[in-house]
Amino acid sequence: MAWKFKRWSWLRIVMVLLLLALLGWGVKAIFFPSKAAPQYTTAKAAKADLENAVLATGTLQAFRKVDVGAQVSGQLQKLEVGLGDKVKKGQLLATIDPELAQNEALNAEASLEGLLAQRQSTLLQLEQAQIDLARQQTMLSREATSKQAVEDASLKQRTLQSDLALRDADIKKAKLTLDSAKTRLGYTRILAPIDGEVVAITTLEGQTVIAAQQAPNLLTLADLSSITVKAQISEADVMKVHAGQVVYFTTLGEPDKRYYGKLRAIQPMPEKVPDKVATAIFYNALFEVPNPTHALRQDMTAQVAIVLDHAKSVLSIPTIALGIKAKDGRYTVRVVGVDGIAVDRQIKTGLNNNVQVQVLEGLKEGDLVVTGDAALGKSDSSVSIGA
Repeated sequence: MAWKFKRWSWLRIVMVLLLLALLGWGVKAIFFPSKAAPQYTTAKAAKADLENAVLATGTLQAFRKVDVGAQVSGQLQKLEVGLGDKVKKGQLLATIDPELAQNEALNAEASLEGLLAQRQSTLLQLEQAQIDLARQQTMLSREATSKQAVEDASLKQRTLQSDLALRDADIKKAKLTLDSAKTRLGYTRILAPIDGEVVAITTLEGQTVIAAQQAPNLLTLADLSSITVKAQISEADVMKVHAGQVVYFTTLGEPDKRYYGKLRAIQPMPEKVPDKVATAIFYNALFEVPNPTHALRQDMTAQVAIVLDHAKSVLSIPTIALGIKAKDGRYTVRVVGVDGIAVDRQIKTGLNNNVQVQVLEGLKEGDLVVTGDAALGKSDSSVSIGA
């Protein structure tokens, strides 16, 4: 009976001790919580190629483009080329009905021949008048004629000389008319003004063209062996760019292929001055790239980058890791040690493209820099570590 009582007493003591232990642990957890290891989002200092560039959107244009028009009116009788055809300078492109121009040239030629015949007649009359005058002067010296007869012969000679001069002027005018008629006849044959490719046809065979006030466009030729890129630079960036800078672009069809060139010029005025002050203003930057395969085409969209500065295989970190900037130009960053605790460190920076920044001093490759506090939800595309 004593043994049972002693056993019950020990059980009560053990239960009380366990209860006190649990109570003590709960009080400690509530009033004296243990400090958790700090949690950060981090990024490694690593080597990379950095580039600072002005970005712009541009359009592709042929380096040379010519709208081929008609200088005479008439029906487009024959079109010798089609879209995409490559032509050489001087090659026949089209023919306008030449009948009217031929008739005009024939009329001008007939008029010239008539004037030449009239000149010849006047010339013969002048020669006869000169002979008559000489005879009258001889007879006057012998007193075989009157002075009035000599004066009449002289007047006739001078009159015929004036007629001959007038005939010569008319002939010169008729020759110009004939030359113009022949030129217009030549205009009925449309020849290629440049080497290029037919990129547009605006007039079809059988249509009538009227060239009374301006030359109607028949087709367009473009030299696509070289492409001009016209990039629109915002007024916020235009002060940073200048001729001679390296520039490249990609197209929507080949976003991974870069085409390189050098900036040729920046137009001093915007292409169109907006009416409202709030409207953004853009300036055209121009450069050329070779296009031997003609893969690049007219009016394609280009994503352009004008390189302001670049550095290859340099140590870099995300710019989000930068802290306060000191007076000497150095930045404070937090570097995570092996114990998981972040400490401040001063670094010297170089090229900064607002995404990555070059580290010149203060870090080594592989160092972990803090880019945000995971507990506060600030993060970068990096790993999270803790002690």
